[in-house]
Amino acid sequence: MSKVSITLPDGFILGAAASAWQTEGWSGKKDGQDSYLDLWYKNNRHVWHNGYGPAKATDFINRYKEDVALMKASGLSHYRTSVNWSRFLTDYELGTVDEEYAAYIGNLLDEMKRNGIEPMLCLEHYELPAYLLEKYDGWSSKKVVELFVLYAEKVLERFAGKVSRWFTFNEPVVVQTRVYLDAIRWPFEQNTGKWMQWNHHKVLATARVVELFHRKGYGSHGTMGVILNPEVTYARSAAAHDQKAAHLYDLFYNRVFLDPMIKGEYPQELLDLLQKHDVQFDYSEQELAIIRNNTVDEVGINLYYPHRVKAPSREWNKETPFHPAFYYEHFELPGRRMNKSRGWEIYPKIVYDFAMRIKTEYGNIPWFIAENGMGIENEGQFRDASSGEIQDDYRIEFIAEHLYWTLKAREDGAHCRGYMLWAFTDNVSPMNAFKNRYGLIEIDLDNNRDRRQKKSSHWFKSLSESGVLSLTLDDEDK
Repeated sequence: MSKVSITLPDGFILGAAASAWQTEGWSGKKDGQDSYLDLWYKNNRHVWHNGYGPAKATDFINRYKEDVALMKASGLSHYRTSVNWSRFLTDYELGTVDEEYAAYIGNLLDEMKRNGIEPMLCLEHYELPAYLLEKYDGWSSKKVVELFVLYAEKVLERFAGKVSRWFTFNEPVVVQTRVYLDAIRWPFEQNTGKWMQWNHHKVLATARVVELFHRKGYGSHGTMGVILNPEVTYARSAAAHDQKAAHLYDLFYNRVFLDPMIKGEYPQELLDLLQKHDVQFDYSEQELAIIRNNTVDEVGINLYYPHRVKAPSREWNKETPFHPAFYYEHFELPGRRMNKSRGWEIYPKIVYDFAMRIKTEYGNIPWFIAENGMGIENEGQFRDASSGEIQDDYRIEFIAEHLYWTLKAREDGAHCRGYMLWAFTDNVSPMNAFKNRYGLIEIDLDNNRDRRQKKSSHWFKSLSESGVLSLTLDDEDK
């Protein structure tokens, strides 16, 4: 064991994140303002843990002043959330702004500024309006791309003077992967062509919004980026078949967004494989030119655990539609360190390994850790009997180790601007609801969703004030 101390660089982001739908609740929501998540919950409520969903969430929309005070008490320099597209407008075709919801966003931003916390805003965090899903089949339609650009224009007109760091999407690959590839979320449709069409239209929508952002002059005092969740992929072995499995897994799930959004073009290998498997999606040379000429200014990276794969051990069922799993199987590393609540491996070096990849393969674009965190089930078991405070030393250890590798990557030349925790408070997750707790702040579901700081909140505050990360590494022979 060795004790290590590293000084955080000047201006290094030390923040936390959440999203509109996972925190705000439905208070004040008008008829017709359901999002995709709201519709999923209403149609498939029984799969959400203990029935909790986005209806009340953490009631942030009514308690944001209380929560901003807790952000300050936790030492956050930045806080990222989303504008809920489904609630920001009352008419998605005409771009009519809901003045009540817009006033809430403005008040939130002002409250954060008063408390010295820099806001970051994402334009879509799974909050596709249900109206657009039902009328246009969501991101299957180029019309929805047009309407997203209109929505972005309306948001920027209101708030570009209050916010300098903007992002089009959070984890743009997730919804269609769960719905149209894996068919494990409502409306449970296995359709690989639709999966790729959604991918492409989100890439195109990002490029269109980047173009709008700079054409309107907002780029003179801000940036437009995207939040991606690359799955840091390791092959089971050095054998060629396992290496190929890892390479293709990365191609389908990571490079499908990384390459066009940062480099301006899709990997030709990906397009060739989609054609080989007769996966059709609609795109034009004009759209590819827009993507090529409007890459993002910066990238937020969400990292939680490594992905390990091996070559398939069974022949593919030819009667099923093509799925990238044609080329891989998941592999569980024996002896791996685990977060047993989530079934996820803990391997903090993923941060460093991916940072070096951004440095060497993606032009060392400015980036930051946009999400990293540890969800624990039945966290009340760690409550101190006298103070009532959750003693989440496991979370402190998790943050410290991942932050250590973030800072090591920066020392080795990665253009990394900061680290943001998921999440600021416990909040609702798709299906898992409040089952696994991620927050620096506890949400008490049994007592009016009262807030309480956890031990990690005080630790994060001390880290912010001292600017020095100190931790003990398990790096010696035993």
